Amino acid sequence: MAEDRRLRAVVALSQAMAAAQTPREFWRAAALGACSALSGSFAALSVWERELGRLKVLVNAGERAPGEEEFPESETYPVNRFPEITEFLHEQWAGGGEPDAWVESIDDAPAAGPGEPPRGYRHPSAPAGGRIAALRRRRRGCCVVAPIVLHGRAWGELYVARPLGAPVFDRGDADFATVLTSVIASGIAQTERLEEVRRLAFTDPLTGLANRRAVDMRLDEALERHRADGSVVSLVVCDLNGLKRVNDTHGHAVGDRLLERFGSVLSLCGAMLPGALAARLGGDEFCLLSVGPAADEVVRVAGELCVRAAELELGDGVACGVASTGDPIGQVRTARRLFRLADAAQYRAKAARAPEPVVAGRDGTVLRLADTPPRHPERERRAFRGAPAEDGSAVDGPEKDGPAEDGPAEGGTASGGPEEPWGGS
Repeated sequence: MAEDRRLRAVVALSQAMAAAQTPREFWRAAALGACSALSGSFAALSVWERELGRLKVLVNAGERAPGEEEFPESETYPVNRFPEITEFLHEQWAGGGEPDAWVESIDDAPAAGPGEPPRGYRHPSAPAGGRIAALRRRRRGCCVVAPIVLHGRAWGELYVARPLGAPVFDRGDADFATVLTSVIASGIAQTERLEEVRRLAFTDPLTGLANRRAVDMRLDEALERHRADGSVVSLVVCDLNGLKRVNDTHGHAVGDRLLERFGSVLSLCGAMLPGALAARLGGDEFCLLSVGPAADEVVRVAGELCVRAAELELGDGVACGVASTGDPIGQVRTARRLFRLADAAQYRAKAARAPEPVVAGRDGTVLRLADTPPRHPERERRAFRGAPAEDGSAVDGPEKDGPAEDGPAEGGTASGGPEEPWGGS
């Protein structure tokens, strides 16, 4: 009988989503259908905005608590507060399985039988106080959280809650929630087809992060804001070490998995900087673009990124360079200039094999390196490859020309002066 009820619930959910005419109607139908199927009182549907490192709530359906809007415009949560969506899911896939739903409750429910574990439990990756505190604050007793997986990647999550005093969700409910999210994912795939071209234009297909085009657009806007009100604009450029070795030794599929894993770590760290954009520039190069937070805070997060990258399996950490208008780097009138400074810092980190970020304006070598005209301006983002370290060693990479040997161009110092003597304006 219970199986029949659940089968009818799946059919009703599918029909309601198919009848939706707008994205909001679809989100509401998905949340309400799952809420009813799981005998919940409240449900929310959220999407993981990887490039911004946050979960954005699309809809709150059912019995909403005071202050909860049905379609909130700005209800978001940094994913570093819920690391299970970035860490647990990858561990599940790495083990050859699919991500499962889990249950959290304000109190452990009684065991189903002698020697069996409590039915209510908190996911081991979830930080204490996160969802549990929200349950108490909104006078709910338990919730089931189910990842929504689309095209083999975590898209977001379904969250269904029950009120205080109601039975705690059990393992069977969690398994059924996983089934429901599969149905919802199929519906999302249909609704997203019209957005596919637009998304691909600004998204890296492998990692789901923003791409170089998106960074260029956002950076131009950020520098306009910097000129208007002095907002601090910071760029963190990263080069993932050891990717070629992984590709050569383990194959490109494993190399792609390393890139995806680092992309998730970058998204998580970017969430520590409100509004930061996480992107893959291409190959093994990534970046974070931050507008607003102080330079010291950006450097701190970049340091955290280096620590987490060093802990990734198979990789060799990351070379990280930072350039911020909050540091003494002179006037920054163009995106090209900030990129060149961040690149110089990153290649300096690569040459020195630095375990922490190198920061333009805090390392004298960086400004001199950035102000050296490249031999091949058309390839200037790679022109620092092969630049010698202080010990005479060279940075590994395909570009071996390095900067010109005649020293820095006149005037390109932290004290200001003619900017970008190598051709920028």
